[in-house]
Amino acid sequence: MLIGWATVDVTPSRPVNLHGQFHVRVSQFVSDPLTATALALESVTPDGAREQAIMISCDRVYVPSEIHQRVCAALAPLLPDFDPAKLFFNATHTHTAPDIVSGFYPPQGPDVTTPEEYADFFVEQTTDAAVRAWQARAEGGITTGLGHAVVGLNRRITYADGSSVMYGSTNRGDFECVEGYEDHSVGLVFTWDDAGELAGMIVNLACPSQVVEGESFVSADFWHETREELRRRFGEGLCVLAQCSAAGDQSPHPLLYQAAEAAMRERRGLTEREEIARRIANAVTETLEVASTDLQTDPPFRHLVRTLDLPARAVTEQEYNDAAAELERLQREAPGLTESNAVSGNWVHSWRCRDVMGRFEEQRSSLIKPVDVHVMRLGDTAICTNPFELFLDYGLRMKARSEAQQTLVVQLVSSAIGCRGAYLPTARAVAGASYGALIADNIFGPEAGQALVEGTVAMINEMWDGE
Repeated sequence: MLIGWATVDVTPSRPVNLHGQFHVRVSQFVSDPLTATALALESVTPDGAREQAIMISCDRVYVPSEIHQRVCAALAPLLPDFDPAKLFFNATHTHTAPDIVSGFYPPQGPDVTTPEEYADFFVEQTTDAAVRAWQARAEGGITTGLGHAVVGLNRRITYADGSSVMYGSTNRGDFECVEGYEDHSVGLVFTWDDAGELAGMIVNLACPSQVVEGESFVSADFWHETREELRRRFGEGLCVLAQCSAAGDQSPHPLLYQAAEAAMRERRGLTEREEIARRIANAVTETLEVASTDLQTDPPFRHLVRTLDLPARAVTEQEYNDAAAELERLQREAPGLTESNAVSGNWVHSWRCRDVMGRFEEQRSSLIKPVDVHVMRLGDTAICTNPFELFLDYGLRMKARSEAQQTLVVQLVSSAIGCRGAYLPTARAVAGASYGALIADNIFGPEAGQALVEGTVAMINEMWDGE
């Protein structure tokens, strides 16, 4: 097994429009740096057969397909012995990183970095990370393990009438339950150099990094404190590749026990982000004590990349009419929908209405859309990807049916064929409605979610056939 790591800084040097809310937020300062971390893997059998992968984790809401394609194109002449199809990005889903695609928000003037300018910088830096990681490949080994940390919490609250609300109040008289499950597992893959020293780790957990999601500063959110704490414990040179598992209905915000949680943080003298970092680092520390005893220098390694054809969620005529009426109302309220009303979020709401209407027309030709899926076997561990904010239940179905000893689901993974990171809700969530499960939030629905599960499980189990 050949292993290489690299980390680069992707922090903007000037003010940017932050992506993650409906309204415009121009950054006022940099709270902490944004990074991209690349892990390159390759195995070569005695007969010369190769398997390879480059994974890049970055502090972003999501990574658009056009950015993925640009990096792959840039790598082709730089790494002629690497197959660009075996590269993928995943986003930590921080809501305090720059906008990278023009048109979603209105222009913000000459003092603010444009999405195109930041995209050029991001492509250059992440291409460099991939090259450096690949060129740093050296003999090493891996160990894997499973820990637990309470970080991700279901954020959809269900009421007596059957409706659900993201971040709904729990002290109402008609509060019935939290809509879905939570997964507090922490999937871990540790890599070691040929001298037996810990070089880096994959940390996979079911929670997006959005403690400070509404602020107006640049930040990697809780992954910054987590990386700092892990490096304090295990060495300043440690590389940390953060992965968000299926967590479309999860967040780090406690809706129950808020007062008790706040009191405990105050007694420890920690911020909310520092408390999350403490929990993750404790899970890593406890797991590493056991996992370090099972070093594998030549583990089974396979990497499949396939395109799954999924059925898109159909836009009904009523949903089309509702979107058209809402767009008309927004245009009456703010003619032109220009920069002057961007703070209200009307610009983005109008974009969402037009998107629903366009999909209604588009579906007349086909409701089938392709999605790229990566599945890797790394020893006894499977890693499987999807481009969505995937509701937790789908990830649990994959994990439960996987033949692997441990399965790491990775959401918000860049797709080379153009599927943006939209929510993929469960049937229960669609019935409960509200944000995250509305037609404007979803390109795909529950039928596609189950098809994704079936296709992914088949790819995983193919790697364990006969064992």
